Amino acid sequence: MQPSLIMIGIGFIVLVFVYFVFFYPWQLHWGATRAEVQRPMPGDEIVGRPSLDATRAVTIHASAQNIYPWIVQMGITRGGWHRNGWLENLGEESQESILPEHQDLQAGDLIPVRQDGKPGMWVKYLRKNKWVLWWDRSGDTSWVWEIQPEGNGNARLIARVRTKYKWFSPAVPFNPLTEFFHILMMRKSMLGIKRRAERPL
Repeated sequence: MQPSLIMIGIGFIVLVFVYFVFFYPWQLHWGATRAEVQRPMPGDEIVGRPSLDATRAVTIHASAQNIYPWIVQMGITRGGWHRNGWLENLGEESQESILPEHQDLQAGDLIPVRQDGKPGMWVKYLRKNKWVLWWDRSGDTSWVWEIQPEGNGNARLIARVRTKYKWFSPAVPFNPLTEFFHILMMRKSMLGIKRRAERPL
């Protein structure tokens, strides 16, 4: 075997090691405390034995009443994903203001992830100023956004995604790549909600 191929192989092994030992645990629980990771959340019952069980959190210096409207209007063709940048929003700009026409979210509504407004997640149930739970209607994916007041006008925004992979799907080899980009996008969304909710009214 040529030395260059050996070096490429060693480099690949090192990258895999670094990913699973350092990056993977970080991305699964970005910003979340051990208690937040371990405690039950709405929708945990939807996906039994998930392949991916990720809990992320951020402290927001704003009340639940100021945070909740930003979550309710999320989605392409709605308020966007609260990320900065045209590419990161899949061609749609995220809104910088509360949109009254997207505040009456109901169980059964679609949260679109594409510009044609068709594929996406569905609202399973929600509780005003508390949490919003999305799911795929097949029981393979759930995604909850929960607001936990901390006092002094602050709150924790906690998001949990649980997904069961289809191991015989052709997409299985791409799951690690999907998870890599998912944490990058989700982190930006949560920080985008934080920035908007903390702005003076």
